[in-house]
Amino acid sequence: MVTIDQIKQLREETGVSPTEIKKALEQSQGDIEKAKEILRTWCKTLACKKLSRETRHGIVETYLHPNSKTGVLLDIRCESDFVAKSPDFKNLAHEICLQIAAMNPEETVTLLSQPWIKDDTKTIKNLIEEAVAKIGENIEVKKFTRYSI
Repeated sequence: MVTIDQIKQLREETGVSPTEIKKALEQSQGDIEKAKEILRTWCKTLACKKLSRETRHGIVETYLHPNSKTGVLLDIRCESDFVAKSPDFKNLAHEICLQIAAMNPEETVTLLSQPWIKDDTKTIKNLIEEAVAKIGENIEVKKFTRYSI
C-alpha cells in the first residue's frame, strides 16, 4: 500500500511528479530505494526521447568564485523561453557552473561524464537527465568557458 508520506518524501527528494512517484512505488511494492531506482531509469528513458527536440532558447549563466580568481560562462539551452526563465533551469545552470569552476573540464563530453561535486553517485549527465524528466524539455550544454588567474 502506497502512502501519502512516501509520495511526499520521494517528491521532495526527486522532484518527479506525484503520479510517476505513485507508479514507481506501486511497482516497487512500497520500497523507497527500489522506487528511486525505477524513477532514475524512467528519467533516462524520458531524456533519451527528448534528445531529438531542438533547443532554441536558454540562458548564459555566469559564476565568479568568491576569491575572484576563477569565473565561468555557460551557454545552456532548452526548448522554450518559459523554461529558460524557470527557477529549476536556472538552478541547474548554476550547479553546472560550480562544477566547471571546481573541476575544469576541457570540453562538454568530459563535463557530462564527471561525477557531480555535490553527489559523486551522479554524473553531470545524470543531473541533466533528472532535470529533463522534471522540467519536461530537452536540455543541452552548448558551450562553456572557464577563466582563472
